[in-house]
Order: sequence, then structure tokens, then C-alpha cells
Amino acid sequence: MAKGKVTFDVDRCKGCGLCTTVCPVNIVAIDKEKINAKGYNPASVTDADKCIGCTNCATMCPDSIITVERD
Repeated sequence: MAKGKVTFDVDRCKGCGLCTTVCPVNIVAIDKEKINAKGYNPASVTDADKCIGCTNCATMCPDSIITVERD
């Protein structure tokens, strides 16, 4: 199976949650423990080793704050 690496520009994330709804392996979640520079709970990856590099999260993000690299 393909592998990927997801990177979030955490300080620009508005925590809208759209990226969390399209992840086929359910590893993207809103981090309720953190608050970014804008005052939002940002999205983050809960288990980076399970990322398949599908880019669904990056495609869905309205602010283009997600980068996906495929191995």
C-alpha cells in the first residue's frame, strides 16, 4: 500500500474539520488540546504511519494549508 506524509500549516488552520471527513483511514482529527495563533483548534494527524498519501485532505482544505508527500 502507498505511504504518505501529511503536513499542516497549523497556525493557518481554522479547524473547519472538512479534512477529517474525507480521510479514508481516519487519521486526521481536530486537536482539542491545542489552540493555534488564530485561536482555533487545528487539524492534525493522529497516526502518521497509517497515511496512504491519497491527498483527499489537501484537496478538501479551503485554505490550502495541507501538504501531502508520497513515498
